[in-house]
Amino acid sequence: MSEFATAMRTDLCGTLRASDVGRTVTVCGWVGRRREHGEHLAFLDLRDYSGIIQCVVDGSVDVRSEYVVRVTGTLRNRPEGTTNSDLATGEVELGDCEVEILNVAEPPPFPLNDRVETDEIVRLKYRYVDLRRERMQRNLRVRAAVNKALRGAMERQGFTEVETPMLWTPTPEGAREFVVPSRLQHGSFYVLPQSPQIAKQLLMVGGTDRYYQIARCLRDEDLRADRQFEFMQLDIEASFVSQDDVLGFVSEAVLDAAELVTGERPDPIPHITWEEAQERYGSDKPDLRFGLELAELTPVFVTTEFNAFKAGCIKGIRVPGAAGDFGRNKLDGLTDRAKALGAKGLVWLKVTDDGLDSPVAKFLSDDEVAGLRTTLEAEAGDLLLIVADDDRHLVRTVLGTLRNDLARPPVSQGPYRYAWITEFPLFEGLDDAGNPVSAHHPFTMPHPDDLEKLESEPLSVRSQSYDLVLNGWELGSGSIRIHRSDIQARMFAALGISEEEAAGRFGFLLNAFKYGAPPHGGFAVGLDRLVAILAGEDNIREVIAYPKTQSGLDPLTDAPKPVGDRILADLGIRTLPPQAKG
Repeated sequence: MSEFATAMRTDLCGTLRASDVGRTVTVCGWVGRRREHGEHLAFLDLRDYSGIIQCVVDGSVDVRSEYVVRVTGTLRNRPEGTTNSDLATGEVELGDCEVEILNVAEPPPFPLNDRVETDEIVRLKYRYVDLRRERMQRNLRVRAAVNKALRGAMERQGFTEVETPMLWTPTPEGAREFVVPSRLQHGSFYVLPQSPQIAKQLLMVGGTDRYYQIARCLRDEDLRADRQFEFMQLDIEASFVSQDDVLGFVSEAVLDAAELVTGERPDPIPHITWEEAQERYGSDKPDLRFGLELAELTPVFVTTEFNAFKAGCIKGIRVPGAAGDFGRNKLDGLTDRAKALGAKGLVWLKVTDDGLDSPVAKFLSDDEVAGLRTTLEAEAGDLLLIVADDDRHLVRTVLGTLRNDLARPPVSQGPYRYAWITEFPLFEGLDDAGNPVSAHHPFTMPHPDDLEKLESEPLSVRSQSYDLVLNGWELGSGSIRIHRSDIQARMFAALGISEEEAAGRFGFLLNAFKYGAPPHGGFAVGLDRLVAILAGEDNIREVIAYPKTQSGLDPLTDAPKPVGDRILADLGIRTLPPQAKG
């Protein structure tokens, strides 16, 4: 009898092995397939979440696909030549079986094997059936394993799990929030938290020291493959820490999760500054699984006579061995893609044994050709792509996008290459009034080496903020927070926020800081994205039990839908008539 025995079963279907031969076994589950051999022999594939066991019944048995049954029999080796190497239980079967029907079932709305593609709307409408599939069972258990690993790592590092409220106060900025009307205070509203950010900072003021939570967060934003209205994150905050401390805490947790799921621990996570990531990969969420790094070519063409290269920034990438794969149509397609991204054009060159094959080769000097080949380490058969513009950010973005277009594998395909991106700009530009715009939130601590430039050169100030990237997906963000009132006042002034406005927007947090806020910082890991990659999925909906569609609908429950007038009256709400279309 196994550890999973209950009053109705002795074992799970997928756990039976040759070492159990001879035992009398009772298993429960769903009929996956029934095959009859004449009138005197029937084969049932019985399935539970652990796997499938073949059951041999003497005589016919009146069951259908997805009937719920209990089977008792003697475990035996399968006859020679009938083993199934695709099943973990493929060497054994249950013989002399007695079958008890526990419940009947209608034919399922779609096949439950993973070899058949089914429309996602149908899968979500019948999610309770879809969840029986091996793929979904595996994904949910990967998710549970990741949760376990993350919790274990945080507990081991001295963090305390604290639950923060789901009904919170409206916040003045950030993502669009879901609003909850108050029945007791008509006209007033709670919001569902987009993150526990302020609550966890208050925990630091309260002396919690190291907090974590597997937190449910909600944002009313457009959905896509890596975004849902509601999502889960490993949320942490710690006091008396540096940036490297926070990165160390999180690294330990996510590497533990990958090791538990895959059996192998990924390499230590490299730290890459935002500027370096942009220069080398053209992205602040670089995929490190492949090369095609951006190379700086501006010095090569500093005295060029080629007008297209008379620009402030010139960068290029080498696509190894791709010259023969790109005819004129494909090259024109790459050029159109670069222009759609904002480039004036795209220069391509094919490297041959005799030199360079390109419409622009005749405009380049021998020294420029030699410098180009040396800088890009070009060899015969390579394809070289070059973008030039006075806008360095544009050049990097265009080439970074082409890099991904040309070589990026699916996000779920190994290996698992994490990267910490640090030293993000503190501000992302200027508003209409000429004030800098915060790239994160106004409580992000500036880089200590740049603090003196906060008023004089705000757009050159780096922040103590950081992102974690895995296979080109951003897993989460964090920062060291401002805890000193003098620095916070300078930050508000730089942003054009008056004392009165600051008190109105952030009053209860600023008031708390008056009572002794320790130096602190934190992070949040997007759990759905992490699980999707570790489970080998490209869409987070495949690792969520009950997701919404890309349009925000729930086909299972038909939500969202109207509520009755009585409920609206209790809440003090009237709805507007639908807007006319067209």
